[in-house]
Amino acid sequence: MNQAAASPASVRGIEAIVIGASAGGVEALLTVFSELPADFGLPIITVLHLPDERRSQLAEVFDRRVAMRVVEARDKEMLKPGTLYFAGPGYHLSVEQDRSLSLSQEDRVHHSRPAIDFLFESAADAYGKGLMAILLTGANHDGARGLAHVKQQGGTTVVQEPTEARIAVMPRAALALHTPDYILTLSRIGSLLASLEYSPC
Repeated sequence: MNQAAASPASVRGIEAIVIGASAGGVEALLTVFSELPADFGLPIITVLHLPDERRSQLAEVFDRRVAMRVVEARDKEMLKPGTLYFAGPGYHLSVEQDRSLSLSQEDRVHHSRPAIDFLFESAADAYGKGLMAILLTGANHDGARGLAHVKQQGGTTVVQEPTEARIAVMPRAALALHTPDYILTLSRIGSLLASLEYSPC
């Protein structure tokens, strides 16, 4: 298991990135995304647990603070390079085989909709070894099963160093289920992402 800072040569062939976070996630995501250049070439799809009842301001908040393009995910939208997508409240977000996004209102997973597992498992099936999945701070077990599925499909898995996480339940649940490729602090996760080279198929 690689706990050192990853060199660019260590991860190749990544086509998309999925990230999941819950409690403490806004600050964690801002730390990670602050490392990314404006010309970052890969799509990033993010599920951050939110209360259902309010409209999400996430895309607006992150758009002001992050160099790359930020949008709220829309149903049937084709994933575009260099774009950061956020799941909106009240809908599961998944990736279809044709690399489009899908919103659905199926049952909650770990009391959550959107659920991280839902996104991770669908993206793993769509991208296989071309996927990188990252699980950050959070207070439930959502994401652990999905991360293990990404690994089974040949993707690259990253878990936030639990001792650094604001709430370590989510990273620890993932580590109890599988051994990820990387256990890194937030700044190192950002550096790892920044080091990925965009290479369209």
